[in-house]
Amino acid sequence: MLSGLPPLTLALLLAAGIALDLLLGEARRWHPLVGFGALAQRLERRLNAGGWRIARGAVGWTLAVLPLTALAAWLCAIEGAGGLAMHAVLLYLCLGLRSLRDHALPIHAALAASELPRARRLTARIVSRDTAQASEADLAKSGAESLLENGNDAVFGTLFCFLVGGGAGALLFRLANTLDAMWGYRNTRFNLFGRVAARIDDVLNYVPARLTALSYALLAPGGRLRALRCWRAQAKAWSSPNAGPVMASGAGALGISVGGAASYAGEVELRPVLGFGPAATADDIPRAWRLVLHTTLLWMTLALCTGAALQLIGARHA
Repeated sequence: MLSGLPPLTLALLLAAGIALDLLLGEARRWHPLVGFGALAQRLERRLNAGGWRIARGAVGWTLAVLPLTALAAWLCAIEGAGGLAMHAVLLYLCLGLRSLRDHALPIHAALAASELPRARRLTARIVSRDTAQASEADLAKSGAESLLENGNDAVFGTLFCFLVGGGAGALLFRLANTLDAMWGYRNTRFNLFGRVAARIDDVLNYVPARLTALSYALLAPGGRLRALRCWRAQAKAWSSPNAGPVMASGAGALGISVGGAASYAGEVELRPVLGFGPAATADDIPRAWRLVLHTTLLWMTLALCTGAALQLIGARHA
């Protein structure tokens, strides 16, 4: 482990970070990731001009991510309880598990109450596609897709990097993922400048995304083979190499279809259909949330059991 912590200690700190996230939720004021977003915007305005855009983007990524990650590593290296607590606090600040619930379930509630304008406003907070004229079916699909995909981006990728590198690893992943979300667009402004941020995010997400897809399949309510088949047959058609496996497996696990047409900046984009079964409905939003939650509990349980087993083996050979 790059964190230098014993496996069981690291697993207990992971459980503590998850518990803090579920208990406290996202910080409503002075959230560090909000401040990081403002920093990223200032760097982009200064650097994204003139020639050498890819190199400028690489410099921007380095200036935004590495000093903060180094600071986190230094804080986590403090001797005693303070350093251990910092690992758990950093994981809490980087996790978005409860945030996914708090943003997605109100969409389900609004759709269930036939409050389409409110559902559109709520959905616009979590997706980049157009929602002003979205139908109930469009909003239900958007909510389910966002939960499945962001289960990896906001939860499982962070947990994986925490298990590899402790609090600093979780922070590195979350900052890189945030920069990809801000700079990783294939348009005139960001296609060159954001290319390094997008590729680094692809690399960091490669293993976590496939573990997430496998976990969705294992926890599929009666459709494990279906989820695996969807992953194998459909993922490669999706534009993102990591979102494809996650969303195909997740939709297959739930027995629904996602993807298809979506409007971005007034233009309709025809995306591949992922999953198998009827199109997602409003009731599939809480089902997707439960899949993400149960996957989190699975990862936490496996980490704790593995950590305890390794400590027991180590004690026997001491």
